[in-house]
Amino acid sequence: MQPSAVPELAHTHTRPIHWVATATAVAGVVALSSVVQPGSATAAQPASGTQPRSAPAAVAPPSAKGVAFPLNCGPVKAVVVKQAGGDLDGDGRPETVAVVHCDAAMGTPPDGVYVLTRGTDGRKARVVATLVDPKDRLTVTDFALRARTVSATLLGYSSDAVPSCCPDVKTATTWRWNGSAFIRSTPDAAHSV
Repeated sequence: MQPSAVPELAHTHTRPIHWVATATAVAGVVALSSVVQPGSATAAQPASGTQPRSAPAAVAPPSAKGVAFPLNCGPVKAVVVKQAGGDLDGDGRPETVAVVHCDAAMGTPPDGVYVLTRGTDGRKARVVATLVDPKDRLTVTDFALRARTVSATLLGYSSDAVPSCCPDVKTATTWRWNGSAFIRSTPDAAHSV
């Protein structure tokens, strides 16, 4: 091994004094950074005549409470048994889909499925579409609204001779807005219960 031409330097060997000096320097930097702070940030003012844009506020779907549903219940009232909200037509304003039937004391009253939107006054909701008419004598189960699609399982009757207590036909159904109307599709063929 060839000897080094540079003489041994004193600082190449660490001694306790070096660690004390390093710790003091770090403490000084920390203390100085807590005293010296950058100035307050200021937002640039918009040019005169322009309004700053803000993100649109989230709009809640319309409430089904107090809506006059096209359902003839006689002396009893209409009851909303299920509801879900979402933007069905992609306009940025959510709609509500409600499953409604008459509050009958006995039996299984048929369901109606209605699409609600905000009224022109922006407050009270109004019915804009009927997906299931109670005259069809259907009961709605497995009701959901996902990805702008309404889905439900409909329980119905193969004939008028089947008693109302015992639906014998089960149909999985979806509805999707096509730009002018709700299109109903049945992924699986209807089958007996």
